[in-house]
Amino acid sequence: MDWFWWVFILFMSGGFAKVADMARDALRTRHKRKMERLETARQERLELADAHKPPQPVCGCTHHLAKHDKQGKCHERVEVAVAWDADHKPTHYEAGQCTCQQYVGPQPLAQIYAEDLTDLA
Repeated sequence: MDWFWWVFILFMSGGFAKVADMARDALRTRHKRKMERLETARQERLELADAHKPPQPVCGCTHHLAKHDKQGKCHERVEVAVAWDADHKPTHYEAGQCTCQQYVGPQPLAQIYAEDLTDLA
């Protein structure tokens, strides 16, 4: 029965509220850290998936290689500014032809098998 008085004193002094607040804060921190770990793992999976993709042949005009002909002319439609304000900022756009002329992206390569240069055995 001696422990009863200690619990009663702790209860009367507001000690249980402090213990409950500490437990609530600990659970909140634990949840926040767990969510950060899950987000980090998700981001890592996305980065690994992106690392295994071959480079996309994209021109400086941000259009895919398939939009360019053999001479390098782009056939994609884009918005072209036709009216500007006093600060030389475009105010009106119309559809027009992309003016890019040269594809300057990574060249797509075929799958090639190459033997190892050194014998590891």
